[in-house]
Amino acid sequence: MTGASRGVDAQTGDEMTDRVAPVRPVRILLADDQPLLRTGFRMVLGAEHDLDVVAEAGDGLEAVELSRRLLPDVVLMDIRMPRMDGIAATRAIVDSRLPVRVLVLTTFDLDEYVVGAVRAGASGFLAKDVPAEELIAAIRTVAGGDAVVAPRILRRLLERFADLLPDPAATPAAALDALTDREREVLVQVARGLSNTEIAAVLSVSETTIKTHVGHVLTKLRLRDRVQAVVLAYESGLVRPGS
Repeated sequence: MTGASRGVDAQTGDEMTDRVAPVRPVRILLADDQPLLRTGFRMVLGAEHDLDVVAEAGDGLEAVELSRRLLPDVVLMDIRMPRMDGIAATRAIVDSRLPVRVLVLTTFDLDEYVVGAVRAGASGFLAKDVPAEELIAAIRTVAGGDAVVAPRILRRLLERFADLLPDPAATPAAALDALTDREREVLVQVARGLSNTEIAAVLSVSETTIKTHVGHVLTKLRLRDRVQAVVLAYESGLVRPGS
């Protein structure tokens, strides 16, 4: 027999079919000191059946406290906030080892803060003027355990602070010696902002193979996610701004 399996309720004797448990919505905490922006985000996200805004924080300290108490899946974190900025709040959440992931929002004039947020443990960052559909997709991606890298923003950051990067003639960091040639190729493409599907097309292999390579790269380099992989690729000199 195909389709849903059938049985009999032991108490009522009624015939019943197996039911698939509903998927739990992604629980979101909005952290921004501007009430109007929080209202706008709540309206956009509230229209999605699988997203649920569970609380709002007007400063970084409140964001940390609510994260510890409510354990949201994703914190949508502004950077500049009173009492505690978004970088410090992100670090506090990550250092507490909470099952909470942070997605940082930035504006181009605050680029210098983004690398600090990533190093603090953020799972990604987006521009504040990102289209609604991209924001929604990013939240789902981060909630699913992956990371969101905005390549254009990251490239702009790295070009702006190019003097902090290794000399172009320098060889990649010794940590990369653990990678195979193919894994290095995959890391380069990840650092350029390509998705697994796009990398598979570039290297003429299956997407499943790329997922396996990405997993090996993260494990060997002891990285949490793709964001950290991108930062390491630039910091090691494997990839340079504009390449």
